[in-house]
Amino acid sequence: MAVGCVAFAGAPQKTGDAAKGKEVFEQCSVCHNSDSDEKKMGPGLKGLFKKAKMANGKAPTDANVAAKINEGGGGMPAYSDILTDQEKADLLAYLKTL
Repeated sequence: MAVGCVAFAGAPQKTGDAAKGKEVFEQCSVCHNSDSDEKKMGPGLKGLFKKAKMANGKAPTDANVAAKINEGGGGMPAYSDILTDQEKADLLAYLKTL
């Protein structure tokens, strides 16, 4: 899969816009740091896509990060019905810049 693209269930691949993803991340910043890997309420996300594993032990691939966004878990709400597919693609593009 190309960088910046992500497939969500039932949706065509969308190219993410990191600048718009930064705006989407504002609602995530209540629980997650973007400028640090220190835990807030949830894990810090700086360097997320450079890490060997996410907090749940899975590799930080587009599919695994998208699944976590969609399904939530461990105190994180599910965003499958809250964010549009484009907002999720934008968010993934932004997370890759951290």
